[in-house]
Amino acid sequence: MERKLYRGTARERTPWWKKIILYGVYAALAGAIVFVAAFFYFAKDLPDPQNLNTMRIAQSTKIFDRTGKVLLYDIHGEEKRTVISFDQISEYLKKATIATEDAEFYSHEGIQLRGIIRGAYKTFIKNEVMQSGSTITQQLVKNSFLSPEKTFSRKIREIILAIALEKKYSKDEILEMYLNQIPYGSNTYGAEAASQLFFNKKAQDLTIAEAATLAALPQAPSYYSPYGNHVEELLGRKDYILGRMEALQMISAAEKEQAQNEKLSFSEINQQIKAPHFVMYVRDYLNEKYGEKFIETAGYSVITTLDWDLQQKAEEIVRAQTLINKKQYDAANASLVALDSINGTILAMVGSRDYFDIKNDGNVNVSVRLRSPGSALKPFVYARAFEKGLTPQTMLFDLKTEFNPNCPDTADQEKDQYGLRCYHPQNYTEKYYGPVAIKDALAQSLNVPAVKTLYLVGVDDMIQYVKKLGLTTFADKSRYGLSLVLGGGEVKLLEMASAYSIFPNEGKKITISPVAKIVSPDGENIESYAPSLEKVMEPSTAQLINAILSDNNARAPVFGEKSYLYIEGYAVAAKTGTAQDYRDAWTMGYSPDIVVGVWVGNNDNSEMKKGGAGIMAAGPIWNSMMKYTLSSYVKKPSAFTAIEFPASDKPMLNGSIVNKTTARIDKLSGLLATEQTPANLVEEKTFNQIHSILYYVDRMNFAGPPPANPQEDPLFDHFEKPVKEWVVQAQQQSLPNINEFPPTTYDTIHTDENKPKIRVIAPLENSEINISGYNFIETEIQAPLGVKQADYFIDDIFLGSSTKYPYRFNYLLPKQFSAALEEHFLTVRAYDTAQNSSEETVPLLLKNVSPLP
Repeated sequence: MERKLYRGTARERTPWWKKIILYGVYAALAGAIVFVAAFFYFAKDLPDPQNLNTMRIAQSTKIFDRTGKVLLYDIHGEEKRTVISFDQISEYLKKATIATEDAEFYSHEGIQLRGIIRGAYKTFIKNEVMQSGSTITQQLVKNSFLSPEKTFSRKIREIILAIALEKKYSKDEILEMYLNQIPYGSNTYGAEAASQLFFNKKAQDLTIAEAATLAALPQAPSYYSPYGNHVEELLGRKDYILGRMEALQMISAAEKEQAQNEKLSFSEINQQIKAPHFVMYVRDYLNEKYGEKFIETAGYSVITTLDWDLQQKAEEIVRAQTLINKKQYDAANASLVALDSINGTILAMVGSRDYFDIKNDGNVNVSVRLRSPGSALKPFVYARAFEKGLTPQTMLFDLKTEFNPNCPDTADQEKDQYGLRCYHPQNYTEKYYGPVAIKDALAQSLNVPAVKTLYLVGVDDMIQYVKKLGLTTFADKSRYGLSLVLGGGEVKLLEMASAYSIFPNEGKKITISPVAKIVSPDGENIESYAPSLEKVMEPSTAQLINAILSDNNARAPVFGEKSYLYIEGYAVAAKTGTAQDYRDAWTMGYSPDIVVGVWVGNNDNSEMKKGGAGIMAAGPIWNSMMKYTLSSYVKKPSAFTAIEFPASDKPMLNGSIVNKTTARIDKLSGLLATEQTPANLVEEKTFNQIHSILYYVDRMNFAGPPPANPQEDPLFDHFEKPVKEWVVQAQQQSLPNINEFPPTTYDTIHTDENKPKIRVIAPLENSEINISGYNFIETEIQAPLGVKQADYFIDDIFLGSSTKYPYRFNYLLPKQFSAALEEHFLTVRAYDTAQNSSEETVPLLLKNVSPLP
């Protein structure tokens, strides 16, 4: 028997699992050799850890105005740092820093393998930017003496030096160095300088809440700056850190709750900065696009779009008018934005009255915060209505109207049976103006017509429309209802100004930018702004809005002929807005060249006095800024494109509330005529009707025919009832024929049932009739309404009539009848008192017979 031959002996055959272990050992040894080699390769050029206080020299990025000559802000500037010992640093700050940056700081050896593996996975597997779960030790190395680029070799250097630091220094020494080196923003490095800057106290005296706030800053010092635009996010991160401290048993639950409720008081800002709200807005833009740490050291020259002259004037106007508003209306703050509508550049931005008044939230940039716009949103609602088929002459009734279909119409009930709020808005003047054209309703900022227009347009449709125009804050459609047009949502002043620029641009949305160009230290052009236009609105729609909002005569009945919305010698369009309970006052306006938007109110959302409406509180600021900008920046007046209002033959869309309707009326009954109505009793009559817009306009198709059953609309009765009540009042004021309704039922007199019933008794059928002597006709006639007359004919030749019972009639045949035996026809036609008629016909034979005795 042959044996099967095997290569090698049994001793040479190694089990597979042993091979895997063996290969693993080889790989580990190889990795260790590579790591040691890398360690010595990179470590030979690493700086001495003892030189941690010697920082890299970095060039600061500078922000200039549009001329490049006025320095607004130096992002890096001179560093503020005070080195203190470990025992001079608050224990709370140490714990808060560890809780948020490196919870296992006291247990690792300088690096965390999990973080390194996670960073490598994202970098090499998912192809993302180099990531790292850096420990405090690694961050110290990275911030102290490594370049900022994110490369594999730099990461290796960071890891190696972190391990070296852990070998040379204790944990407390490393944490001390870290807390003395870390940037906290505003050119401030180290815990002591940050404590002094933000809280005006030493680092060892920080409360738990203050310590958690400082610990929140290093992740993004500029973004989370207490003097920037994201204070709410800073406080949110502070609370997160307090939660981490409690979870790690660094503080108790009671201490956490107390710290969360503690009201922080930030120090006044004392540093050189021009146009501070604008500068911080630009800095946010730079940080988001290029990275915060990079911008601080890049040495860029940022040429902004800001007009320094206009900015100074804007700040001056806001400060002066706010002092007046505070006394008159309890309005302590204001914000202003000025844009060049042609190229989309930001010319001026005042975020609050005084940026440096930190105690009163002066650092808050309200121009990029959410506020209720009041009626300032109305032009966009009407613009959408025009695009769907309404006209500026469309008539709407400004009457008290309930817009919740489940609430009694025109009642003052607060909630319906489901607990939802009833909604019956009124005007700023607390008056109603009856029938009014859309052009006047918009110019005079009447509320009920605006809400009716939004109902016709549809809330969802409207939200989609304004999103296309650049208003991004109405994301959740379910939150909004018909009150949206009166300020039932929130917008940002800057976005509103941008959206308003679509009108002078005749339907085109232009990109808005605060930056004109960015230049590197060696002169390379990093970024240049090139405006782009996108058509988002029909040009004719924008032209209609321009014509309405610039018509001083149209708004005069409410605002007066010389209001703050009027600037003599210039074509300007303007719209005010006042939020519910007088919490926000707006004036938005523009010329063909510029847009100026103004908000007035209180940062804490407290109410102003009742007089603090858009026209009175925000109007003076807008008027002063607009005048100055037109004279100094625009100089040469320009006009809006003229446009004729489109004509329409549809009721209510043609400028008339009266709809003329014709109907065929039975004169006798006054009801609608039928085919049986005698022609001489049919009258073509014209009726003047007045209805609400829902009677004539189909909400699904404005330009189409009227709805077949308007009563099916859930708000039809709520729209219609106030109109009917208004008509009654108008008629009582000696205005006849203001509303005439045609009958809705048909005539019931001229019917088959009412027609006379005729029976011819004599002559009988085919009787011989004497052509030369007398003949007689005897009939029986009955009619429900009474017989009025019977007429007699032979072959349509009238013989005569009988008006009394028994309707017997004697007659001689006319001479034209011959004696020949021929068949002829006798017809008896009877009429009742209402002119109903019927007839009966009998065939006859004509013959010479003896005359009657």
